[in-house]
Amino acid sequence: MYNLLAYCVVVSVLLVNSIKVMPAQQVSAPQPPVVPAIRIGSGDMIDVTVYDSADLSGRYRVNENGDISVPLLGQMSVQGKTADEVQRLIEKSYIDADVLRHESAHATVFISEYATQGVVVTGEVKAPGVYPALGVRMLNDILTTAGGVTAAASSSVVIWHHDDPGHPFTVEYNPTVLSPVVPQVQILPGDTVMVPKAGMIYVVGNVNHPGGYVLDMRTQMTVEKAIALAEGQRAASSLKHAQLVHTQANGKKEMRVVDITKINEGKNADVAMQDGDILYVPRSGGKAATMQALTSMLGIGTTVVTYRASYR
Repeated sequence: MYNLLAYCVVVSVLLVNSIKVMPAQQVSAPQPPVVPAIRIGSGDMIDVTVYDSADLSGRYRVNENGDISVPLLGQMSVQGKTADEVQRLIEKSYIDADVLRHESAHATVFISEYATQGVVVTGEVKAPGVYPALGVRMLNDILTTAGGVTAAASSSVVIWHHDDPGHPFTVEYNPTVLSPVVPQVQILPGDTVMVPKAGMIYVVGNVNHPGGYVLDMRTQMTVEKAIALAEGQRAASSLKHAQLVHTQANGKKEMRVVDITKINEGKNADVAMQDGDILYVPRSGGKAATMQALTSMLGIGTTVVTYRASYR
């Protein structure tokens, strides 16, 4: 009996101690995106301040070789380094040259001016141009500064980083929502942001909303969907004699008659449409349009209402 009681006491103590030392389970909060350090390049201006040594402090322009001329040290390569890396390099160089003691070698480095301080924003934005970026900015902020995307914007953004112009990358987003959610992508000084123009099909003639409709590349556009986007035909329309101008793979255009009535009834297969196609719905008893007339209708100088609609 005594042994059993002692055993229970020992087990209880062990359980209490294990509970005390067990770490509390915490819910991990979403981590903010890591801001990359900006690398120094030719033409940048660097402010170097050496503690209690005004003669060793100064402002230096990075030359075309990526070097700066540092007092008592001469040419120093800073190309591709961060401000922190240059700070440590200057401190170590002064110590190695017996100019400063280890305990008094303290420098601060600040990139006061970038050779390319702006971000170039081009393509389908409302106000393309060069916008200042003295530090890291987010893609959504850059697009907002440029007035947002136009109705003809693609659902992708192409980005070139200034330090790696040979490898652009594409960011996908959904511009059809009221407040487009743009991925958290960091944009650095000197980068280029380009919003491509989306593909577009045209629905013209006797429909309720004739105009150009931006293609959603995630789904296939068809004649039936195009008519739905144009909110149907007007009165006295001839859906049986609709005409489709289609661009072939070789770039040539062909025209064909499409019976939309039979498509709606399920008697004919729906017809796929692609970038540049024109769907024309004539009036009943009206003359058929020629391909030249339809293409001229959307030629240079013609104002076409552009619609961006979400479809499935």
